[in-house]
Amino acid sequence: MAKQENKKTSANPDVEANKNIAVLSYVWILCLVPLLGKKNSEFAQFHAKQGLILFIIELVAGLFAWFPFFGQLLMLFLIVISVMGIIKTYNGEWWKIPFIYDWSKKINL
Repeated sequence: MAKQENKKTSANPDVEANKNIAVLSYVWILCLVPLLGKKNSEFAQFHAKQGLILFIIELVAGLFAWFPFFGQLLMLFLIVISVMGIIKTYNGEWWKIPFIYDWSKKINL
């Protein structure tokens, strides 16, 4: 249990060393930087995989952005999720985004 608690705090050396690059995970296509560049970092990979799923959802949602209310509300929601991801990653948190985390576990690179 102590190992799990340490994993969730920023006292983990992996988190401290890679949180700045892991922030890129939630900035659209830049999710590929930590995904491909930090393969040995569990923290960077955790966030990069979620960022990749979020990026794919944003691409699909972009098709609906031209709908007057629904599309714009959807894009605003995705931007809020991205900003929350950036803040939580910079704070060294292992934030599991609902639904997106489940899909991200299926990515094996």
